[in-house]
Amino acid sequence: MAKKKPEDLELYLEHVLGLMVIDTEGRLVYMNDQCAEYIEVDRASSIGRPIREVFPPSTMEQMLDSENDTEADFYFAEGRISFTRRRKLKKGGKVIGIIEYDLLQDVDSLQQFIEKYTHILNAGTKKNAEQLKSLRKTNYSLADLVGSSAVMNELKQQIMRAALTSSTVLITGETGTGKEIVAHSIHNQSNRTFGRFIKVNAAALPEGLAEAEFFGYEAGAFTGAVREGKKGKFELADGGTLFIDEVSSMPFDLQPKLLRTLQEREVDRIGGTGSIPIDVRIIAATNQDLVDLVTRGLFRQDLYHRLNVFPIRVPPLRERLEDIPELVMGKVIELNIDFGKNVLAVDDAVYRQLSTYDWPGNVRELHNMVENAMNYVEGDTLRLSDFNFRFDNNRIDIGALSAEEKPIEAITREAERKLITEVLIRFDGNKTRAAAFLKIPRPLLYQKMRRLGVEDVRPAKERP
Repeated sequence: MAKKKPEDLELYLEHVLGLMVIDTEGRLVYMNDQCAEYIEVDRASSIGRPIREVFPPSTMEQMLDSENDTEADFYFAEGRISFTRRRKLKKGGKVIGIIEYDLLQDVDSLQQFIEKYTHILNAGTKKNAEQLKSLRKTNYSLADLVGSSAVMNELKQQIMRAALTSSTVLITGETGTGKEIVAHSIHNQSNRTFGRFIKVNAAALPEGLAEAEFFGYEAGAFTGAVREGKKGKFELADGGTLFIDEVSSMPFDLQPKLLRTLQEREVDRIGGTGSIPIDVRIIAATNQDLVDLVTRGLFRQDLYHRLNVFPIRVPPLRERLEDIPELVMGKVIELNIDFGKNVLAVDDAVYRQLSTYDWPGNVRELHNMVENAMNYVEGDTLRLSDFNFRFDNNRIDIGALSAEEKPIEAITREAERKLITEVLIRFDGNKTRAAAFLKIPRPLLYQKMRRLGVEDVRPAKERP
């Protein structure tokens, strides 16, 4: 067999999509021309620079601190899409860098994958797919935290740092921001990934049963108890992670016992005569201000300090509006499979409209809105007419207005654009009816649409 020449090896490497390598300092040591062209950088000047400068959305560097030898990731940034695999490079058993390459880089390839996956599910193997998913200890991973904004990259770095420790983590954030995903991700990235992940919602437990649920009980401890006794959540999570959601709702009289368990690393069952040692990593979450609850005497100060060892704040969606395209497209891809649809793109007008809202329900609210729109979409593009926008948002972005030469005219123009868009949606794109409602001639409506950049709204099905 003929020996391969160096130029042959280079040729082979050039045919690997998105191939790049970083060293242990996070600096780019290799990138093929295909990758450089795809992410639109100069290959020669990129070598030797930190990967976060060459390709800011990259999370390659985070893998250097991970226990995993292989990882997968999904990028959707600046109109480019890729599904990526990466692996640690080792020499003599020592990690010397990370290699990454793409499995797909374009919407057509993604669509082919979706079609094949949909066919597999429809062929009756969905049960197998669910069984494979059940092998994971949690429902979510770091890949489920979608977004490439600065605040999201910082959140992911915090998760990786938390995963390297055994400290108690307190996750704070508004409803719908993804606090549970953060908890799952910490567990998955930690050395407890093969241990159990036990979740308990403190707000959902009847006050009289909360102690038994957390700490368990011995046989005959009380009327109605299981004859052989029962393990509590702490014991069930031994060797793994216990996630206490809505910890602010923990009954006040139970808080001292929780504090003792955290400090002593042992539990006392109800009716028991001795303590049971446990090895549990605690992650707690709340959407309440615990400092305020402490001040009002509703939460123990010593317990707060014991929980707040490694604080992580999950940012609300209004602080990372630039992540909306990734969040929307990710949900669209997921719903394509569930709904049997073929949506490949989202109109820019949709993103502009979504970015005008405060999102009090955060990512959960956005996903619900996208799911509603997917029920109406026809064709391969999600458009304004597929959405039922009913925003109640009086927020004015003072920061953005400061860059305007004439702020009052700018805010007036934006209000006019929103009004025309809403009216067009209301009348399913019928400009004659829209002009009549606005009490202006139809030619003037056309002029305003062109001047304000209002997208044409095609007729849609009647909405509920």
